[in-house]
Amino acid sequence: MIQQILSCDWGTSSFRLRLINLADNAILAETTGDKGIAAVYNDWLQSGRPENDRMDFYKTILLLQIGKLTDYSLDGMPVIISGMASSSIGIKELPYGDIPFAITGDSLQVLKILPDKKCTHEILLVSGLRTTNDAMRGEETMLIGCDIRDDSGQLVIFPGTHSKHAIVKNKVLVSLKTYMTGEVFELLANKSILSKSVIKNESNQYKKIFERGVKEGASGNLLNIIFYVRTSQLFKTLTPEENYHYLSGLLIGSELQQVSAANVKIHLVCGQELFDRYQFALQTLCINGDVQYSNADTALIKGHCKMAGHFL
Repeated sequence: MIQQILSCDWGTSSFRLRLINLADNAILAETTGDKGIAAVYNDWLQSGRPENDRMDFYKTILLLQIGKLTDYSLDGMPVIISGMASSSIGIKELPYGDIPFAITGDSLQVLKILPDKKCTHEILLVSGLRTTNDAMRGEETMLIGCDIRDDSGQLVIFPGTHSKHAIVKNKVLVSLKTYMTGEVFELLANKSILSKSVIKNESNQYKKIFERGVKEGASGNLLNIIFYVRTSQLFKTLTPEENYHYLSGLLIGSELQQVSAANVKIHLVCGQELFDRYQFALQTLCINGDVQYSNADTALIKGHCKMAGHFL
């Protein structure tokens, strides 16, 4: 019986690998890096190697990371990989599973890659989910690990670069919407005309400015109100540091403007910093009721452990 697994979250720009004890989901060892799928894919293209060598190329990167985890051998330890590794730029592109989707974890699209002489690890490559016009890769694993027991409707929000809003009813994912909140923020703050009006500052003293941004973002036309970041700097009504939080509030408020009318329980899946920001934004918009929270890393690990029981 398998007692431990290697849990791998391989995103577009990041890599995280953990040795997990299945009995209690405890992290026994961990390594992280910025060798995300996009960087590995670029290396692959530059290598000029044939397509049938692609999987071995990615395995080599994976084995280097496994070697960093502990001083003792992990040969034969199964690896579960979710995220962008199953995308068109990953180890192997897998078809998406379809929504509606039962969040029990036993019906995901997965590929078992058997061990060989070079890689002694059995690899379970996890695909994502799709609707007719939306998709997720990675969040489906966290959703499985959220332990949603309530049969009533819940809106599960995964804040981030591409924030996901997932409606779950009777333990079935029935709807998905993606909001490019984080990516648009980075583009506007760093590569647009607004970049001269924004200076990054993570201080908590700007809560009132963030609150103002949330309210205006939820009630205004985003393409119009983001220009206020520029005029606030031109007319010296806000400092660049204040504008950083104002712009963040505008985008998060715009993302959440339909949530106030949804009248469902909210479940946030993210790190503590994003939880604090989104919870405050929800309170600002008078979205009442308790907001449930799952740490994204913990949910991912639980999801992988559940999948180990189903597929390994």
